[in-house]
This record gives sequence, C-alpha cells and structure tokens, in this order.
Amino acid sequence: MSNAFVSHKQVHNVILPGSTIGILGGGQLGRMVAIAGRRMGYRFVTLDPTPDSPAGQVSDRQIVAAYSDLDAARELAACSDVITYEFENVDARVAALLEQESYVPQGSRLLRTTQHRVREKQAVQASGAEVAPYVPVRSRCDFDAAIRALNCPCVLKTSSGGYDGKGQWLVHNAEDAEKIWPEVEKAAASQDNDADEPLIAEQFVPFSKELSVIVARSARGEVQSFPVAENIHRDHILHMSILPARISESTARSAQRLAERIAEGLKVVGLLAVEMFLTEDGRLYVNELAPRPHNSGHYTDDACTVSQFEQHLRAVCNLPLARAELTTPVLMINVLGEHMAPLLQAMTHMDARIKVHLYGKHEARSKRKMGHLNVLGSLEEALAAVRELSVWPPESLSVSE
Repeated sequence: MSNAFVSHKQVHNVILPGSTIGILGGGQLGRMVAIAGRRMGYRFVTLDPTPDSPAGQVSDRQIVAAYSDLDAARELAACSDVITYEFENVDARVAALLEQESYVPQGSRLLRTTQHRVREKQAVQASGAEVAPYVPVRSRCDFDAAIRALNCPCVLKTSSGGYDGKGQWLVHNAEDAEKIWPEVEKAAASQDNDADEPLIAEQFVPFSKELSVIVARSARGEVQSFPVAENIHRDHILHMSILPARISESTARSAQRLAERIAEGLKVVGLLAVEMFLTEDGRLYVNELAPRPHNSGHYTDDACTVSQFEQHLRAVCNLPLARAELTTPVLMINVLGEHMAPLLQAMTHMDARIKVHLYGKHEARSKRKMGHLNVLGSLEEALAAVRELSVWPPESLSVSE
C-alpha cells in the first residue's frame, strides 16, 4: 500500500478518500476520473508512455513507461491502494502482475473477455442478450464460408485491437472480399494474441438508431444504470450523443435492464458501457462492450446527478453508488483535431449553456479526440447554439429521426 496512513481505511475493500488510486493509462478518460476523484479527496498516480499525458497533468505523479513494462507496473502497484484502467487493451502479463501485487477490483477476467470480440459475443449471449449472427474467421476459406452463411452485407473485424472503425471492413459482395483480403490478412497477422480466431464476421444489422447504456456495479454488488444515450457517428467516430434518446420509455427501460443483466452476468466492478443497435421492429442487438468510462457518457459531467467518472470511482472503491438521473436535456458533441482552432476562436462569444471540456493533448491531429462540448437544453436549442459557433459543417449537424 502507498502509506500507513491509508492502510487502515481499507475495511472490506472499501477505499476511502485520502487513498491513492493508480490509473493504468494516461488519456482523457483517466484525466476525467482523476478530476472527479480529486473533488472526493483521492490522490492519483498514472502510468502512461507519453510524458505530460492528459491524466498525468492532473495526477500527483505520472510513471512514464510502456504499458508492457513489468517494472513500471510493479512501481504503480507499490504506490497505489487500488488500481483501475482507462482502456481495455492492457497487456495480459501486466494485468496479472497487478492483480498479484495490488488491489484491482475490475480484475483481468473481464479484460480478457472484452479484449476479444468472439469471447465478448459469447459472454453477451450467455447473459441472455441478443447479438448479430457471427462466425469466427481463421482463414480465407473461413471468410468465404462466413459470407455464404451470413449473406451480404456483413462486417469483417479483427478480434482484438480495433477502435473508432479501425480493423473493420464492410463487405457487400465477393468482389469486396477479394479486394480487402490482403489488408485483412496483414491486420490479422499483427495481432499478438488469440491467433486461432484473429477475425470475426458479423451479419450487418439494419438499425434505426445506435444506443448505449453505461452501467455501474460495485464490489458489493450494487448496480445502477445511467440514462440511455442516442449516438450518431461520423467516419466511425462518435460525433454526437443525444439525451434523452428519442425512443419510447419501454425501449429505454429494456435497454437499461439489458445492460444491467450483462453487468451482473460478467460480475463487473466499475463501469461497463454497452453499445446497442435498435432496429425498426424494436429489437435490441448488443454490438460492443467497454469495461470503463465511455465517450457516450461524457454528458453526465454536466447533465446528470452523478458523473460517470465519480460513479466509476464509487464502484471500484466500494462506496455506495449514487442515483444516476438526467437533470436536463443535453447534446454532447466531440471536438476533433480539425475543430480545435475554430472552437478556440468561438469561445469569446460562446453561449453560456455550452460547457467546454478539453483534454490537454499537445497535438491537434485530424480525427483525434481533443475534447467535447456538453450543450444544455432541448435538442433544438442545443443544435442552434452549436451552429452559431461555425465549428462543424452544417450538414454534420443533421439529426433527423
């Protein structure tokens, strides 16, 4: 443990303020966890290979090292009373070492499940939720068989490592398959784990809306889900989240219950983001899981009775969970690298209902997530306020039903 002062506070794995929380990962999610935790009285140390990382800027200390560095992981364990992670692509050896030498309530079992799409689909199905039909793919022969079994269009994905559309290919026909296979083969070969099932083919779901529910489960087994977010993507990157989602109350309740059932089935500790497709006939298909705070939950900082980041800390520290209720309609919109310069110029005349969250990243590259805005008020009011900024192209702000 980090010091004698806090060791007596850990009764039945309750980690009280004054303790040190280690964060594996130094990105924006870790940053916002640390900001929430500082208000609660916790100290933070983060491990990330990038000096002056977003999370490192607001932590007491940053260990600058690769995520695979076992000595650095031991150092993190030695100075932390509890360890959490802000992304799921954690080296399995590091996760196992941290479990042995520190308290990691999220554990490595959930990581192993969500790091691999085939295992994730199987776990979701075991919880009683529906996923799109899928076929594991090990070879070109498997791929051709999957296309015949699933029919086109279908989506081919790497089993691990993909995000924001990376490692994904939409296949409309056999010609598409032939064209993309060399790139697919290269991506599959670059994966260093689970080489027996490096790819997965999924039937394309003709959805009407993309939804997500973030659910928290504490070490004591208490569960609390956040309101349902309606998500709009551009170029495979989350562009906007609309709250409340434009769905019926019964669909919202079903989505929350589904997320809670999966969290219970996987014995989650901390947050689990459950991304779903809603079809025209009202069916919900689970698309992906993320065992951490999530981009689609950023609205909670300004428009909810508790933020996802505070709730995550409550869960991993085994404190009582807070009620997670929407306090105002809100639109969350992502700020990418290409938006930074015009956004900074617009801040001199910005509507007071717009809450700005920037991540402290040093290089504003195109398509890189640099921050987000939470715009309070009805969807119509929020969109009008965003249009006045002249940061995003008008066509990207279309949110038709």
